[in-house]
Amino acid sequence: MLLELGFSVRSDGRLLRGSGEITPHMRVPGTKNLRLSVLATWADMLGGLLAVREMRPRVPVTLDLDIHLYRPAPGSGLVSGVGRAVKTGRSVFVAEVSFFDGSGEAFAFATLSFMAARDTSLTVPEVTSVDAPASIERLSMPLAARAGMKRESAGLAVLPRSDDGLNSSNTVNGGLIALCAEEAVLSLALGDTLSSLSLRYLGPVRTGPAVALADLKSGLAQVEVRDAGRQDRLAVLATARTFARL
Repeated sequence: MLLELGFSVRSDGRLLRGSGEITPHMRVPGTKNLRLSVLATWADMLGGLLAVREMRPRVPVTLDLDIHLYRPAPGSGLVSGVGRAVKTGRSVFVAEVSFFDGSGEAFAFATLSFMAARDTSLTVPEVTSVDAPASIERLSMPLAARAGMKRESAGLAVLPRSDDGLNSSNTVNGGLIALCAEEAVLSLALGDTLSSLSLRYLGPVRTGPAVALADLKSGLAQVEVRDAGRQDRLAVLATARTFARL
């Protein structure tokens, strides 16, 4: 599903470079701005591929993802990202990703940390190319609708588990978790967009649906994402800020 965002990746020495064209289906509803969760997804892709270089044959899983915007995201044109390794430790890998608009001006950055999946049966090939062309298939409907996302009420968003929304660990993709958290916050701030999103992945969403509950005060939100199919087990703690209420 997330391949339909059309992000291509190529290696450049120790760096990874990615690019994607913004389409209307990637925008925050009611605005002309790219979703922050799309940038989080692209950052997770670049950071995860960098982590694969260092951790293979073990499969890396995301521990933390923080993304911040200097200004509201563009709503059209090309977005490019540059990812680099910040720390390669024995148990944790840290990456940084910077995003640029079509004119080459930086408008966002992300930091991410990864660890190897505990399930040692999950492996990646010893020789893995990180270069990935953009998928031919593109979103034919808004991203939230494509994911089956529903805003059940103000502050409450629900994301069903789907086969095309899983990661290499066979759990709900971290980018979709970011989307779920974003939707919960935006349901309390109609017409706003997020200026930052910080995610702490405490456990996977294995069964689903993922249920995000947000509380927003003075432009600052706290979000809990739980796996409803596993006795509401807490999966992610998140914080977010909106632009309009800063």
